[in-house]
Amino acid sequence: MYLGIDLGTSGVKLLLLDDAHAVVATADATVPQHRPQPTWSEQHPSDWWAAVEAAVAQLRAQVPVAWAQVRGIGLSGHMHGAVVLGAQGQVLRPAILWNDGRASAECAQLEGSVPTSRQITGNLAMPGFTAPKLLWLRTHEPAVFDQIRTVLLPKDWLRLQLAGDAVSDMSDASGTLWLDVQARAWSPAMLQACGLDTSHMPALAEGSAPTGTLRSDVAGRWGLGGNIVVAAGAGDNAASAVGVGARTAGQGFVSLGTSGVVFRVTDAFAPATERAVHAFAHALPQRWHHMSVMLSAASAFGWVTRLTGRSGEAQLSDAVGALSTARQAQAPLFLPYLSGERTPHNNAAATGVFMGLRAEHEATDLAYAVMEGVGFGLLDGLNAMRAAGAGQGGAATRDDAALALVGGGARSNTWAQLLASALGTPLQRPQGAHAAAALGAARLAAMACGGDEAHWCQTLPADATFVPQPAQQALLAERYARFIALYPALQSQF
Repeated sequence: MYLGIDLGTSGVKLLLLDDAHAVVATADATVPQHRPQPTWSEQHPSDWWAAVEAAVAQLRAQVPVAWAQVRGIGLSGHMHGAVVLGAQGQVLRPAILWNDGRASAECAQLEGSVPTSRQITGNLAMPGFTAPKLLWLRTHEPAVFDQIRTVLLPKDWLRLQLAGDAVSDMSDASGTLWLDVQARAWSPAMLQACGLDTSHMPALAEGSAPTGTLRSDVAGRWGLGGNIVVAAGAGDNAASAVGVGARTAGQGFVSLGTSGVVFRVTDAFAPATERAVHAFAHALPQRWHHMSVMLSAASAFGWVTRLTGRSGEAQLSDAVGALSTARQAQAPLFLPYLSGERTPHNNAAATGVFMGLRAEHEATDLAYAVMEGVGFGLLDGLNAMRAAGAGQGGAATRDDAALALVGGGARSNTWAQLLASALGTPLQRPQGAHAAAALGAARLAAMACGGDEAHWCQTLPADATFVPQPAQQALLAERYARFIALYPALQSQF
């Protein structure tokens, strides 16, 4: 048995995987998020650990025999978060998360200090990344900064609790702006620009490598045996790629999680920063990937569900699916920038906008607009990747190359079909798509225990396939032309 632990923004998911690739059981526990000031987003690492402990108790109760057979543990987690530790390993302040926008000024400062930063890191400096957060701390919380001895990413803080080792993997480390992504090593120049050096950084390992064993006290409390391997793991998107079997150039996925992602594997490091496309190391050795990111995706649909007082997202999604084409054509347009935006605008100050509201619009019209606006945001990202030649040719640049569809929003058939038509790309929803990151973490654990990559990193059978529908594409093309005109028209007002 292999345990995958996926630390998400809203909660933690645990998944047990057996030697026959079958998911034996899953468990979830929520994690509170705090926004003490506008644009800020923080969590307490102690809440992550409490959620893991709660989910572990669930799994033990569900499948006690399978649980006792765990041999390896893999980790996945939301990227870019800054967990700062003191000399005794104590957490010095709440973790600053990926969707925190306070460090905009520090991005310009960082790129000014290291003119080659984009070539080194493969990325623009964005407020969500880890390095600008540390610059912000140095300026605004100098007493905290002076105490920092170690900086960890969220899932790697969990690893510290599990195994006692400060280690990160290449994919998650790529999101710090401290990694030389081609060399797969920390960059002294990028660290120095933040007042840090390699002594503040965890050791680095490939995602499928073993990095230690579960601490005996934790194993005893959890009812597990000794010598349980802990794998390096991956950032959540690279873990999802492993979960759906995206391991060769051109393979990839679309994710409808809290944030929205288009991900494609590349076989070389290929920076494409002109339109804010990310170039990161993959969780698998000697591979990289391109990725576009929007900061509000499924979370935007949760927001409109709460805003309109509806009882649940599934019911509202079904109501959207029943809308006529004529009603869809009259719906308002929605800019989905509720937490700012990355690809292609790189603007933490961007906000959500409904354009074209009328008195006759109802909750379902707003919900459709949100689904469509998120789809258009993903299309913006995919178009940026296409312009950059993402995937180094071949299947990766073919518009008809199917992508997997993962994340909590993938449960909605209505949304999945809209996305296929908007992106002009077939989408295959794998079985268990909502747990792809946790599955990827468990697969990395199996590889860390000696398993073969080709055996463990297989594509998943699809439970549904969605193909572009010409009539829907025609409607969406007209509305997308209006959508892309809104951002430049409103940019000065954000």
